[in-house]
Amino acid sequence: MFTNVDARGLSCPQPVIATKKALDSITDGVVVTIVDNEVSKENVIKFATANQCDVSCEQRNGAFYIRIAKSGSAEPSSTNNQPLVKSGNAPSGKVVYFINQDVLGQGSMDLGAVLMKSFFYTLTEMEDYPRSILFVNSGVYLTVEGSPVLELIKKLAARGVTILSCGTCLDYYKIKEKLAVGSVTNMYTIVGEMNSGPVVTL
Repeated sequence: MFTNVDARGLSCPQPVIATKKALDSITDGVVVTIVDNEVSKENVIKFATANQCDVSCEQRNGAFYIRIAKSGSAEPSSTNNQPLVKSGNAPSGKVVYFINQDVLGQGSMDLGAVLMKSFFYTLTEMEDYPRSILFVNSGVYLTVEGSPVLELIKKLAARGVTILSCGTCLDYYKIKEKLAVGSVTNMYTIVGEMNSGPVVTL
């Protein structure tokens, strides 16, 4: 079975959602998703790969043609297109932190920066780590080169905490190439993570 998904002109996370619907509608077959930007291409490929599909991509006439082959033995596509770390160091906590700015609290920016650093230091000293930490809007500045809390976030990642930064946000601030910890993700995955457990917003 062959299904064509033309997702050109659609913004995150619509290409991933359209691809998921197409994959969910078949047991065996091929879905070709067409997108017109790098972020959508990466997000669709990550989603398909995480759901055990064979993926290839070809660029033609300014668009990316992503060929996704699904077999009946593949597990059903999930609401999370980012595989979580599974190891002996897997986090015991189930809390998801949603960080939407690079300072903690309202008021003084300088104080907020100090509090954010204190927060991450305290988090590394806790016995129970969160399931994941999601960074959106100016919060993505915390996961790139030069971040005052970068080493602390790296410690959490090394201990099994999933670190995800919004790709749209990284592109907006033109700092995607400076990402230094964790993975680039999209709103589809972010919502899936937030549905997976209690969420604490900072």
